[in-house]
Amino acid sequence: MPELSEMSKEQRLERLRHSASHVMAEAVLSLFPNAKLGIGPPIDTGFYYDFDVPRPLTTDDLVVIEERMRQSIAADHPFVQEAMDKDAARRLFADQPYKLELIEEIADAMVSTYKHAGFVDLCAGPHAASTAQVGAFKLTSVAGAYWRGDERRPMLQRIYGALFETEEELQEYLHRLEEAQRRDHRRLGRDLDLFSFHEEFGPGLVYWHPKGGRIRTIIEDLLRQEHYQAGYELVYSPHICKAALWETSGHLDFYRENMYPAIDVDGQDYDLKPMNCPFHIQMDRSDVRSYRDLPMRLAELGTVYRLERSGVLHGLMRVRGMTQDDAHIFCRPDQVEDEIVQVVDFAARLLRTFGFQEYDIFLATRPEKYVGDPEQWDQATEALKAALALRGLSYQMDEGGGAFYGPKIDIWIKDAIGRAWQCTTVQFDFNLPERFDLAFIGQDGREHRPYMVHRALLGTMERFLGILLEHYAGAFPLWLAPVQAVVIPIADRHADYARRVAAELRAAGLRVDVDERSERMQAKIRDAQLQKVPYMLVVGDKEAKAEAVAVRLRSGEDLGPLPVSQFLLRALDEVRERS
Repeated sequence: MPELSEMSKEQRLERLRHSASHVMAEAVLSLFPNAKLGIGPPIDTGFYYDFDVPRPLTTDDLVVIEERMRQSIAADHPFVQEAMDKDAARRLFADQPYKLELIEEIADAMVSTYKHAGFVDLCAGPHAASTAQVGAFKLTSVAGAYWRGDERRPMLQRIYGALFETEEELQEYLHRLEEAQRRDHRRLGRDLDLFSFHEEFGPGLVYWHPKGGRIRTIIEDLLRQEHYQAGYELVYSPHICKAALWETSGHLDFYRENMYPAIDVDGQDYDLKPMNCPFHIQMDRSDVRSYRDLPMRLAELGTVYRLERSGVLHGLMRVRGMTQDDAHIFCRPDQVEDEIVQVVDFAARLLRTFGFQEYDIFLATRPEKYVGDPEQWDQATEALKAALALRGLSYQMDEGGGAFYGPKIDIWIKDAIGRAWQCTTVQFDFNLPERFDLAFIGQDGREHRPYMVHRALLGTMERFLGILLEHYAGAFPLWLAPVQAVVIPIADRHADYARRVAAELRAAGLRVDVDERSERMQAKIRDAQLQKVPYMLVVGDKEAKAEAVAVRLRSGEDLGPLPVSQFLLRALDEVRERS
């Protein structure tokens, strides 16, 4: 076995993080001797382990577990691997039902275990040489996790830990983690009154509140405008249709587990749509197309429904009802590369508008479960590569990450604290045109098969708002802010002037509220700052006399008095520039 010093940093960290999960399991068993052990893998930033323990774990428990871990690390216990037959393993783990389940799934006659300090775990390894090599770590949280990710199985308690090679790296990560928690879109959405969920009436379904609705409307209006300028036509499609459509498209074979159960209508099965593409195909088939009619670009802000497992639902980031900025391009084979290039350019321009300057591109290839001829897949993959090469764009390969019907390009943006989010996807599809027998009349007067490109630029409205909230920590730029300014009268006698100022600003297109509550001025300013309102416009006797407003920023900066007309020009310029 090579020494840690001979490995790459990635290999070292994987080994150390895996070892730390065993040390944590040892510590938990010392505190809860009857605990049942799940699994404990390394992850990108550390490790976790799932436990079935007799009571809910608390942050106080994490402190004690962490101290027990440090004692084990200081004792420098060696990690020792042992192979045994399945019968011996069953006897060893007789009181560990989750381990017994895993043993039955191992194909080999022999199984591997690792032991340190009297603790033994079912594990293929590899591990560090001893506990003393475990790096700088910190237990960060405890959360519920269904066994094997299945909500029908027992709920276990998952302890997460962070681990890095040095204390400096650990502290940098913990700072980023703290910042991520401060930016958590679920808390911000509640505090800023943007959206809510009501689990009793359907998990994963978003209720957009008025201010959240304003932001969504701004985004959707921009998308409509940009799509028309880019040569798309906007369409609308049904939310439900007969199951036969999904049989033809292949979704019932490849996507059924993510679809809601069928609904019986007049003795026939109907399904809520998980995708928009079959509907757009019907629009293409509604008339005979000439080669001159192509490309045909159909876009839709289409709401779809997907039966995500309850255990993976996560605020706006993972929901069951979502609205995609979806589009499908029907084109001739000679147009494919240009269309893909235009989509990538369109996406980059749009993402920059929302403040995302950095992104990575991935080319995802044929998955294990797919339709079509492998040769077609290779040709489609080469077409995507050629399109990226036309723009000189660098990319990474995502082997096996394609959709079941074709390869795709994914664009991952980076937010303000360096986290990556997948938004844009461009998917090549040679399967659905075949399944639906699509055709166009070529220059030779004969029928030819069009190619089809699926694409989404921002992804879904729900998830993109979640990303924006965390990117901006709720402090949206002026053009996106649901309330752009709040007018604050100092006393009741200034309320009429405050309302006149608000009316003038609204007439010019700004989103303005008036705070007429009988609170102190400083309290109103503080509340507006907590609501992340970009501008606070304070008005009193001086301002009313001068037709002015005293301007304050949510950062706390005081810009002093400005004529209303001058403030209006400033704000409108800021909105126009989307700065």
